[in-house]
Amino acid sequence: MAYRPSKKFKKTVLGTGAVVLLVGLNAPAAMSFAEDKYHAYKIAQPEYKAQYGAWSLIGIPDEYKINAMHAALLHTGKVLMIAGSGNNQKNFDKGTFDTILWDPATDTFKKIPTPEDFFCSGHTQLPDGRLLVAGGTARYEVLDGKVTRAGGGMRVKNESPDKAVKLKKGTRFRSPSGVEYVSRFDVTVPKAKREFEISYARSGRMLPWKTKVTAAESRVFVEAVQAGAQGLTTEAAQYEVIGLKGKDADNVYGLAERLSVAKQDFQGIKAAYEFDPKAEKYIPVNPMKDARWYPTLVTLADGRALAVSGLNDVGDVVPGDNEIYDPRTKKWSKGPFRYFPTYPALFLTKGGKLLYTGSNAGYGPATKGRVPGLWDVATNKFEPVKGLTDPDQLETSSSLLLPPAQDQKVMVLGGGGVGESAKATGRTAIVDLKAGTPAFRDGPRLPQGTRYLSSVILPDDSVFTSGGAADYRGRGASDIHKAQFYWPKGDKFTVAADPTVGRNYHSESLLLPDGRVATFGSDPLFADKDNTKLGKFEHRLEVYSPPYLHRDPALRPALGTGPQEFDQKGRATFKTAAPDRIVRARLMRPSAVTHTTDVEQRSIELGLTKSRDAVTVTVPQDPSLVPPGWYMLFVTAADGTPSTAKWVQVKTPKPAKEAAEED
Repeated sequence: MAYRPSKKFKKTVLGTGAVVLLVGLNAPAAMSFAEDKYHAYKIAQPEYKAQYGAWSLIGIPDEYKINAMHAALLHTGKVLMIAGSGNNQKNFDKGTFDTILWDPATDTFKKIPTPEDFFCSGHTQLPDGRLLVAGGTARYEVLDGKVTRAGGGMRVKNESPDKAVKLKKGTRFRSPSGVEYVSRFDVTVPKAKREFEISYARSGRMLPWKTKVTAAESRVFVEAVQAGAQGLTTEAAQYEVIGLKGKDADNVYGLAERLSVAKQDFQGIKAAYEFDPKAEKYIPVNPMKDARWYPTLVTLADGRALAVSGLNDVGDVVPGDNEIYDPRTKKWSKGPFRYFPTYPALFLTKGGKLLYTGSNAGYGPATKGRVPGLWDVATNKFEPVKGLTDPDQLETSSSLLLPPAQDQKVMVLGGGGVGESAKATGRTAIVDLKAGTPAFRDGPRLPQGTRYLSSVILPDDSVFTSGGAADYRGRGASDIHKAQFYWPKGDKFTVAADPTVGRNYHSESLLLPDGRVATFGSDPLFADKDNTKLGKFEHRLEVYSPPYLHRDPALRPALGTGPQEFDQKGRATFKTAAPDRIVRARLMRPSAVTHTTDVEQRSIELGLTKSRDAVTVTVPQDPSLVPPGWYMLFVTAADGTPSTAKWVQVKTPKPAKEAAEED
């Protein structure tokens, strides 16, 4: 229903003063002034807020304004905003890396010492409530035409089975023709593998052992010491490591095939940390085997975390070497080998398989790793899922597991063409994983083609979507200042209040414990429609209050005292003054989002029973549906109005052997 201003308001805005203004300014500017005044009045009215919701800006003191590339909600209720170097080469060169902790309950901020450049890292929620952060930036890209020294990957070999060799940053390699190259990072080459071969004569007599040595190998990025064409090579060659002597000089050498002045992409790091929400600091853990920039981290049913894809230490997409982190040992192990483009959207599904929706953040060829499918991590079997409209426009699309998680429906929204393509689609698509042969079907279309759309699950089982842009990184002033709700039950969109701030590349949004939605960041390429002025990173923090927060607060459900974990039967009881108002309960996993990729958020329907002064909720005891970790517990009224969340922990399931011994 359209909102209509009162007669009194019309007289106020378009009365004598406005008429004089119209005469003086003679039309367009005056009309714009009147429209702005009317819009400001309209969106401030209680009736409007109750239908469309409302936005508000949060004041951030200048010393806490950072280029927020990543955002994660912690079980303390605070939000971790990570910038690292913030896509700023000067910050990187100075070693200035930033993290801010925001408390939405008090709107206070705190600086967190940041030990590595976590710009474009990956992250996932761990079972104990810590946030695993892995990967980040080792080197910024150098664009075509800006590369003056030939560079590329150098494979460093070690044929000694007796010791590993560490080469410091700045180590020089000399080609057969005498051209020298310098390494940009430290590199450690493990000792070679020694194997003994036993053989026998025809008589049965054992012959003397034969020793087989297989050289170990590591990789490092090198650049020519001198600028110019002499550093270019496209032929495989062996390189001397300058400074090594004796046996080391014989055993350790470099191999390279192509060293060029082509564009040099960002390069990743191997570092991994756990952020402790209680101590409010990063704690180092064992590094990954592979360096990663733009990786996806996703929690598995047993509480371990899988790290997938990313750009490695020479700027190539990791070819398929995935690895698994065990939060109990703090160590990484080899995962199933499978290639994905960077920041692939992978969702844990019932039964333990991962659904790859095809959503990603770019990097990698257009014809490789782009097909959606169900991936069995245990067997490494991949089953393609067909039926997706505009399959060539999945970069920068948004994906999520629709509420409730038990329905096992996953949605893809919007997206664009590969790389800097101007393509953008308004397509949405839904796959029902319970179907015999899962396939995507078209959902209702977005108002227009949209890249970088933010999508957040709300406690009332709707999905709030906002922002995005119609072109790559908001080119042509194409930010979309619109928001809407998707309702899974009706398979339709309804309109929400328009945001003030545009959001495109490097923007995030997430649900807060009080039911609001916080939006951060945006990194436009240009600041004007003609693409002549460079854009600036968006530091404003805008929060959306859905319509359910603009109803009678006296009727809002509320939970009182209760436990912080479920009992052995998956139950938890909470006091409440008005149990009759409560009709549903949802367990919602907190977000950890970057680059439109949030594989954490999910909403689980809980069993609900009531007594005179309490409610008891029951969680499904299926770790593939409810992976271990801390969750927000919301209860809602019949009209969808939610309580403020209570934090409850779902424990890691015990190994079958250990559980059997206890029984």
